Amino acid sequence: MLQAMLAGVASIRAQQTRMNAIGNNLANVNTTAFKSSRVTFQDMLAQTVRGATAPNSNLGGMNPIQIGLGVLTAGTDTNNEQGSLNGTSRVTDLAIQGNGFFLVSNGGRVAYTRDGSFDLDARGDLVHRATGERVLGWTADAATGVIDVNAPIGPSSSIRVPMGQRTAVQATTNVNWTGNLDSRVFVEPGIQETQAVVRVYDSLGSSHDITITYTESATPNQWDWSVAGANGTVAVGSGSITFDPNTGSVIGGGVGTMTVQPPGSTGISPFDVDLNFSSLSQLSTEMQIQASSQNGFAPGSLTSFTISADGVITGLFTNGLTRPIGQISMAIFPNPSGMERMGANLWRDTNNSGVPVYGQPRANGRGSINSGFLEQSNVDIGNEFTELIVTQRGFQSNTRVVTTVDEMLQDLINMKR
Repeated sequence: MLQAMLAGVASIRAQQTRMNAIGNNLANVNTTAFKSSRVTFQDMLAQTVRGATAPNSNLGGMNPIQIGLGVLTAGTDTNNEQGSLNGTSRVTDLAIQGNGFFLVSNGGRVAYTRDGSFDLDARGDLVHRATGERVLGWTADAATGVIDVNAPIGPSSSIRVPMGQRTAVQATTNVNWTGNLDSRVFVEPGIQETQAVVRVYDSLGSSHDITITYTESATPNQWDWSVAGANGTVAVGSGSITFDPNTGSVIGGGVGTMTVQPPGSTGISPFDVDLNFSSLSQLSTEMQIQASSQNGFAPGSLTSFTISADGVITGLFTNGLTRPIGQISMAIFPNPSGMERMGANLWRDTNNSGVPVYGQPRANGRGSINSGFLEQSNVDIGNEFTELIVTQRGFQSNTRVVTTVDEMLQDLINMKR
């Protein structure tokens, strides 16, 4: 009988553990990106009263007689199923749809989370709002906006969004031209001409308007070009462009160079600008020439930014420039259920979670990022209440076993009176 009592006591302990897990799940039903857990049981070692016997010519075989010694907690399993997404309209609120974890750091170690409630601190660092830990990723090159996603990620790989800070100025080094030069009329050299204006920038970000004039040459299917500055700016450069008479495409002089001399009062040295005419055409239609692009820009301040599904943070500046600022990194694990909770919605890797693999969102099995959303808890309230009832009944049943055994022992003691 004591064996039955001990089995009941063991089950009471196990049901208490299960109740603790259910209570924690229900307590975190509104916790951002919370992953519910469950408790599983296993039977304790059984006592063998009689072993099994094999059948023989006279008697059949007999099964073993075993008495179980109770129940043990086998473990707690984490449910890593996707939680629903809730819109917040905050650009720094991020939700992962699919596999993966954000990387955050306190400067000494890297932790992982699916809680994307991020914000910018006073320095412009993207941080986890609840803990202040910095979000990790790659920073774009300030001059070109290129992101090196092959660079290693460590505790110091934080992402800074410099709101209100000025951008690096870039002088114009090339201009691309597009449009058409009319092939229908040829009276004499110099009769047909057209002009187009392009704005270029020097090394200090000052703008200079340059006029380029296209004039029909004495040579058929050839146009001469020359440049001129305005408002004290001197522009020097000239050349010729040759077109195929059958297709109207450029076959010679597709590139050229002009030298821009800013006004002497600025103290800026002359700078060269490459001109690309390869996209021009000579067709039987009206003339229309324009600069399709140039790579210089004036100083500007970062006013806003967006975060794409692949984690790229793109800034919008007051000078009209849009440029990548950085990219958020993500980690995936061979066994995410083997990770260990740290509190504050953070996780750490363990020996059974496997080595984290860092990389870009939406690549190699990693999920996508949804800006303006937060992942909700995946706790199923209906299932938890059902488990609550089952656990309560299991607890009550085993308390009955303990009470009944106690009464039987009391009867046994009373036999000697």
